[in-house]
Amino acid sequence: MADNINNNTGGGGNTGMAFIVGAVVVVLAIVAYFVFAGGGFGGGEKDVNVDVDLPEVSAPAMPAPSGS
Repeated sequence: MADNINNNTGGGGNTGMAFIVGAVVVVLAIVAYFVFAGGGFGGGEKDVNVDVDLPEVSAPAMPAPSGS
């Protein structure tokens, strides 16, 4: 009778998952660097001055109430 011997250890499926998880970790580390360290783009202080001068608006005069 022939022996049915399987020498395949079956660990190949986890290798692909490890590469995917490793790639996700590297991408998240790069994104975190750009978010928290400023990323080196522009780098200097930004002076934003928004000054809006609007005319003063007043409500129309109300007529005096007629009392009894």
